[in-house]
Amino acid sequence: MSLSTGKRTRLERVSNQEGIIAALAIDQRSALRTLLAKAKGVTPEEIPHRMLEEFKEGVSRVLTPHSSAILLDPEYGLPAARQRARTSGLLLAYEQTGYDQSVVGRLPRLLDEWSARRLVDAGADGVKVLLYYSPFSAKSINDVKHAWVERVGAECEALDVPFFLELVVYHEEMAEKGLEFARIKPESVVASLTEFSKSQYGVDIFKVGFAVNMAFVGDSSGDFAYTIEEAKGHLRRAAAAARKPFIYLSEGVSNRTFADALDLAAKAGVRYSGVLCGRATWKDGVDIYAKGGPGALEQWLADAGVENICRVNERLQAATPWRDVYGKVATESAR
Repeated sequence: MSLSTGKRTRLERVSNQEGIIAALAIDQRSALRTLLAKAKGVTPEEIPHRMLEEFKEGVSRVLTPHSSAILLDPEYGLPAARQRARTSGLLLAYEQTGYDQSVVGRLPRLLDEWSARRLVDAGADGVKVLLYYSPFSAKSINDVKHAWVERVGAECEALDVPFFLELVVYHEEMAEKGLEFARIKPESVVASLTEFSKSQYGVDIFKVGFAVNMAFVGDSSGDFAYTIEEAKGHLRRAAAAARKPFIYLSEGVSNRTFADALDLAAKAGVRYSGVLCGRATWKDGVDIYAKGGPGALEQWLADAGVENICRVNERLQAATPWRDVYGKVATESAR
């Protein structure tokens, strides 16, 4: 599998010395605004832009010394990008936050005032887009999404910058945290990775959730979607479907649940190449910031936040360097 010299060089910037991506994600915009509003007891519209910037700055300043990269958005995250540790690379999000709920299909949209070139000019070592995807959607919906990913991939190819595709699977008629969707989640993840591993999309790194919902993994009585052994099998099948390196996202679960999922992936022998961990690291700091301001947030981050990120980093000893997927010899010659 080939990878250009420019993309390899930039992937090195967002990886640790072992070639593992131990990255921190805080590109949330509407989701973070909602969390802050709930903590403050106000509406999301009452949360000023500066609060989002200030929260991201604190997270970047305190936690990037412990991460190989940080994922931010260009709307509120550029001040935080300037606060990151010198050893931490920069990934920038290219998609608009959320989706238009009045239109069927959760169709993706790019930021109007940005391009992949402008993101690179702003310092990005990699470009990320999030795509809500269901293999069960109508062909007319998924054709739009396929073409959209192809366009972003072509932009990144022209600029020789790594393309990170974040896949979030769903089903229009099911609650994503429910048992019914948990049962079809493995099939959805496998089908999505199979599709976007095709060469026309130009994806370099997948950012994807676990193929199972950890809340429904178990061997005792109760509402379980899969036994532990079945869950391990689903994780292995999803890994086999990904023809490019992939990293796990936390999907909003707690830090300990995310760590447990990484442990399960390790026991299953899954060859994943790192993480882009967001809310599982910093979510509990939202209330602290809302009540005590940036100073209180940074105190919490220096204690609990660092503990959270280190708990995840410890699990990455079981990860596989992305260089192993693209070829060690070529990587060494490009460094």
